[in-house]
Amino acid sequence: MIDNLIKGFVIYFCFINIFAVIITTVDKIKAKQNMWRFSEKFLFTVAFFGGAIGEYITMLLIRHKTKHIRFMVGLPLIILLHIAVFSYIVYKVAN
Repeated sequence: MIDNLIKGFVIYFCFINIFAVIITTVDKIKAKQNMWRFSEKFLFTVAFFGGAIGEYITMLLIRHKTKHIRFMVGLPLIILLHIAVFSYIVYKVAN
């Protein structure tokens, strides 16, 4: 049972992070072209639901929103929250 749970989490996190990388990259492209962009609320929502690692790494690599303290502090905090929740779930299921 725990193996299936872990596999499910890994698959979900892979897909949500790929999505996060795509929307972060698209947002950067649109920012350069002064076009309509994704809202910060949407970017944080995707991060909260599992895409924080993908967004954070992408933002650092393409230097997007790196001057925004809320992203540079908020995303690592969300990542820590994900680690804590995942660890708690695995611990509870294992015992």
